[in-house]
Amino acid sequence: MLNPKLKLNPKLFNQDVEQVPTRKGFGQGMAKAAESNKNIVGLSADLSESTGMSPFTEKFPERFVQVGVAEQNLVTVASGLAAMGKIPFCSSFAIFSPGRNWEQIRTTIAYNDQKVVIVGSHSGLSDGPDGGTHQALEDIGLMRMIPNMDVVNPCDALEAKRAAIALSKTKKPAYLRVGRVNVPIITTEETPFEVGKAEIFWLPESGLAQVGIIVTGVLTSAAIFAAKELEAEGIKIKVMNLASIKPIDKDAIITLAKETKKIVTVEEHQIAGGMGSAVAEVLAQNFPVPMEFIGIRDQFGQTGQPEELMKHYGIDKDAIKKAVKKVLVRKV
Repeated sequence: MLNPKLKLNPKLFNQDVEQVPTRKGFGQGMAKAAESNKNIVGLSADLSESTGMSPFTEKFPERFVQVGVAEQNLVTVASGLAAMGKIPFCSSFAIFSPGRNWEQIRTTIAYNDQKVVIVGSHSGLSDGPDGGTHQALEDIGLMRMIPNMDVVNPCDALEAKRAAIALSKTKKPAYLRVGRVNVPIITTEETPFEVGKAEIFWLPESGLAQVGIIVTGVLTSAAIFAAKELEAEGIKIKVMNLASIKPIDKDAIITLAKETKKIVTVEEHQIAGGMGSAVAEVLAQNFPVPMEFIGIRDQFGQTGQPEELMKHYGIDKDAIKKAVKKVLVRKV
C-alpha cells in the first residue's frame, strides 16, 4: 500500500492520474523560492523555456541572464555570481550541462565550493525522439563523483518543485536532474522532502517485506506499479524513493537491506556509476545482500518513444518485476 504517513497521491492508480514533466516543477519551485529570496538569479544557455525556467524568467526578468549557446560560459558566469553573494540556478539540457561543461563545473564551481544549482533537463531515455546523442545516461555518475556536489533526482513534478526550493537554501553546489516526458504525480504538496533523506513510498499492509526496491527519478511510478502487481502475486515489497543520491541516506538503505535481505535498484541511467552503484557502495561496506540492477547496461540510447525505449532497454515495470523474482531466489 502507499505509505499513509507521506500523504501521497490517492489518485496514482487511476487511469486519468495527472501527468506532468519534472522540469515544470523545477521552474515553479525556483520561482517560488525567488519570491522570498532576492539573491536567487537564473541563467540559461538559450534553453530557459525548454528546461522549465519560464515561471522564474517571466516573473523576474531583471534577474535572468541568457548567455546563449555557451554552456561552459553558463556555469563560469554562475560561479562568479555566486562569489558575489547570488544564488544562481543555471539550466540546459543534461547532455550539455553537465555533459559539455563538466570541467568548468568541477573546477570553477565545486573546487571553489560556490553555491550554484546546475539543472540538467531532458535527461535519460525518456528524452525519446532526440536520440542517443542527446539522451544523458551518465550525468548522475559524472556529478556524484565531484567533491562538494549534491545530486538530486526527483520522482515527479511536485517533488522537483520542493527540491528546487530546498536546494536554494543549502550551502553547497548541487545538481538537479529533471526530465522532458510527462510522468504521474505520485506526491502531494504535503509530502515531505529533505535533501539527504530517502522515503518509503510503498510498503506491505502487514508483515515484513521480502524485497526492497530502491528507485530514483521518473521510474518511481513504474516501481510502485510493479510492487502493487507483485503484492497481488503474494510477494511483499517495499519501495524506497531515493531522490537524494548525494548526500545518500545510508541509514535508510541499511535498514531496508536488513529487513528484506534482497535489493533491486531502478534508474534511468547507466548502472555503472549511477544510483545503483551508490547503493552498492553503501551495502558492500555495511550490510552486503544479493542485488539486482535495473538501468542501462553500458549502451548508448537511440531514437524512439519513451515507452518503447524503456521496454527495449529493460527498465520498465515488467523488467522490475522480473528482477524482483530473480533476486528473491538468490541465496543470502
